Amino acid sequence: MIDQRIFEDLQTKIDEESAVRDDAPRKPFSRGRIQRPVIMKTVLDDATASIAAQKEEVARLKAVANQHPFYKYNGVWSRELQNLVASIELCAWLGGLQEHKGPNSASFMTIDDVGKYLDVLVNLKEQDAFHLTIEEYLLALISMVEELSRLAVNSVTLGDYERPLQIGNFIKDLFSGFQLLNLKNDILRKRSDGIKYSVKKVEDVVYDLSLRNLIPKSGAAV
Repeated sequence: MIDQRIFEDLQTKIDEESAVRDDAPRKPFSRGRIQRPVIMKTVLDDATASIAAQKEEVARLKAVANQHPFYKYNGVWSRELQNLVASIELCAWLGGLQEHKGPNSASFMTIDDVGKYLDVLVNLKEQDAFHLTIEEYLLALISMVEELSRLAVNSVTLGDYERPLQIGNFIKDLFSGFQLLNLKNDILRKRSDGIKYSVKKVEDVVYDLSLRNLIPKSGAAV
């Protein structure tokens, strides 16, 4: 006969896991109002304030997560953390969070910059603690690229013809960087392949603008 204490022990473990999930902050990390065709200083200020509030949620999450095995539970918050990092990257690229960029991060924040801003460790190898993984960071960059490609289209509708050029140059550089990586994570590899479609989308916008003589011919190449 099966010893019923086996199931009692399983129930105890289930209750412990449920307690950990219930204890972790469940409020989603929202990207707020940053996706807009015309980016005004007040919008960036609002976005920065929203990101700062979400940073406090990360501090709460870190305190809870550090009490448990990281890779056992990080799937609970990984997507939300990626969204927050994408928001941070997007806000920084559009001109916000200037004081948190490193000296070599003119266009975007490195993983170390993001880790310093959120006050979390990055890419841990020999320690089981809450941290931002490289995969999460790269997935956040991909999400930022997707947002920027949409912003390129929206900018044109409001007569901002220079931003698509800036976006095109930037995401092409990012795409070139991703091509240097040997990605073993299936999800990350598939998502990164999609960057080329964002690049093509922005190139089409710039090409259409050049045909309409809405941008200088010298600036049409992206």
